[in-house]
Amino acid sequence: MRVTVIGSGYVGLVTGACLADLGFKVLCMDKDEEKIRSLHEGLVPIYEPGLKEVLSRNRADGRIRFTSDACEAIEHGDIVFIAVGTPPAEDGSADLGHVLSVASIIGRHLKSFKLVVNKSTVPVGTADKVRSAIAHELASRGMSMDMFDVISNPEFLKEGAAIEDFMRPDRIVVGLDEGPHQARSQRMISDLYASFNRHHSRTVWMDVRSAELTKYAANAMLAARISFMNEMANLADVLGADVDQVRRGIGADSRIGHSFLYAGCGYGGSCFPKDTKALINTAKAHGQEMAVVSSTERVNERQKTILVDRLVQRMGDDLQGRKVAIWGLSFKPNTDDMREAPSRVVIRQLLARGAEVCAFDPVAGEHALMALREDLSGDAEMLQRFSLAATDLLALDRADALMVLTEWKNFHNPDFESMKKLMRKPFILDGRNLYNPDALSELGFAYQGVGRRNDLVQLLEFDSGVISDQHDATVNA
Repeated sequence: MRVTVIGSGYVGLVTGACLADLGFKVLCMDKDEEKIRSLHEGLVPIYEPGLKEVLSRNRADGRIRFTSDACEAIEHGDIVFIAVGTPPAEDGSADLGHVLSVASIIGRHLKSFKLVVNKSTVPVGTADKVRSAIAHELASRGMSMDMFDVISNPEFLKEGAAIEDFMRPDRIVVGLDEGPHQARSQRMISDLYASFNRHHSRTVWMDVRSAELTKYAANAMLAARISFMNEMANLADVLGADVDQVRRGIGADSRIGHSFLYAGCGYGGSCFPKDTKALINTAKAHGQEMAVVSSTERVNERQKTILVDRLVQRMGDDLQGRKVAIWGLSFKPNTDDMREAPSRVVIRQLLARGAEVCAFDPVAGEHALMALREDLSGDAEMLQRFSLAATDLLALDRADALMVLTEWKNFHNPDFESMKKLMRKPFILDGRNLYNPDALSELGFAYQGVGRRNDLVQLLEFDSGVISDQHDATVNA
């Protein structure tokens, strides 16, 4: 079999690269001709560990190609994946414009049987709309309606570990409905994923609508666990408990487990925020209320502001003359994805209060700058107070506080003595609970984690001067 993947973004590139690595002939199509040119030159438009190497290896071996020619793409594949974006519309629903546009393209160029696979995250009922769009184009050409089938095969890839997730899946969800092509479609998708089912079956078969809902349900469940732990962390702060110990205690229960129980400054990315909103909107459209999912979303939006709130408690609402260092800008480590990243909310609020912000991220710096320009609508004065540092320590020079927003590994064991010398005030607001509160207190840092016993924070008198005499002496020395 040959495979076509339409959409060369995050999901499309990972899907195409991994299927090529399994030995299939893959053609990735995207209407963005500049992106296709870059891929031909070996450049990868996204940061994902291992992806560049997999693409390079399979491009050299002739197993993966790239095109912007829709006719060539449809002609190539026995299986055609739709892997385009479904951005949120203004009302929170998923915008299916790209998906249905691809469906129409397939219908305009279809000449022989194709198995069309929805890989994009789409609301329940989207496969029916894709079928209708393809059928409409075939009818306008006077072609047989018996030339395609549409199934659902949602992705469950974690950014930062997508190659591993694809090549070692814990499950492969496939939704297909009864009909004249059911047996043929099932055989084709079984052959495609045969490598993953040799030792034990990982494929979970279901109807199409159930598969579409499974993707949203999984993301909503994981998001709910995060928001639940963030609420527990905020309560732990008030009660003098340590949420990290609570996490270990409840995670030891086999019914709960340890995954997604880490408190912090909120989740972001392309999946959880968008998918929870879309699920809420889908339910509303059918007269249903998603009370738990709606609460999950509200808690997360509030959690993104918690570090700024705590900084204001220490320094006051007017942050003019203050410098805040930020470590980590992407919504999670091992990605440059800035979509819905908590850092965007934090930086906007700090700049709005007059602070100077200097940030460091190992990968996402330039993407963050582009996102910030969009968020601030070109406010030149505010943008002038934001800068990117070349290293984590350089971001700390003369900083009144450090906020840790992304848990990159190189932030886990920093040189605290050097940090203390560089900062005006040794104050850390740890939005990912990377550090031990007791150890930081012994080192002379004011430390504020999320749910890590606020009474352990070493209270500092924040002077009103721009730079303390102690910092000047250290720098001059």
